[in-house]
Amino acid sequence: MSIERIVEQALQSGYLTPSMEAEVGRICDMASELSIEEYMALDRLMGSLLTGEVVAVPRKQFINVMEELVLTEAIARVAEVEATSDCTLDLGDIAAYALNRLPPLYATTEEGAEYQRGRAQEELKILIAQQVNDAIGRSLDRPKFFPERQAIAKPLQDEILNQVSKILNACAHKFEVHAN
Repeated sequence: MSIERIVEQALQSGYLTPSMEAEVGRICDMASELSIEEYMALDRLMGSLLTGEVVAVPRKQFINVMEELVLTEAIARVAEVEATSDCTLDLGDIAAYALNRLPPLYATTEEGAEYQRGRAQEELKILIAQQVNDAIGRSLDRPKFFPERQAIAKPLQDEILNQVSKILNACAHKFEVHAN
């Protein structure tokens, strides 16, 4: 997306989101020189931000308490597993697996976050531990991949047809009709 388009979108919506801001930054970092149109668009954006016509949305206006709780549980459990075995676990994979199976607990203030933490400790502690354990179990059951592995390339249609044809030829003898 171009700087001009991002500025136009910000002016229409009245908001400059963190992703829009990051995209403008990326474009500016990658360009050796900006065009006059890009400078004019950035000038319009800056003026709109100063007048309040466009509001920059802060990066994070809320806290997901569940992330904190899952990470705390996952760190403890991963440390236990790694201390008693020779395997290494990916904390991010384990936390993501568990978080995808648990309800989010968002708060916008620290008081709200404290309330959510207390509620989760009472009502969800067992479920959090169970999901983290399931995530660790899945991670341990995953096959080890080797550095020489390659991603499966998207085959061309002719290649697919050739593969299907070979499979059918290899299996055709099983399906031939025999005369009585």
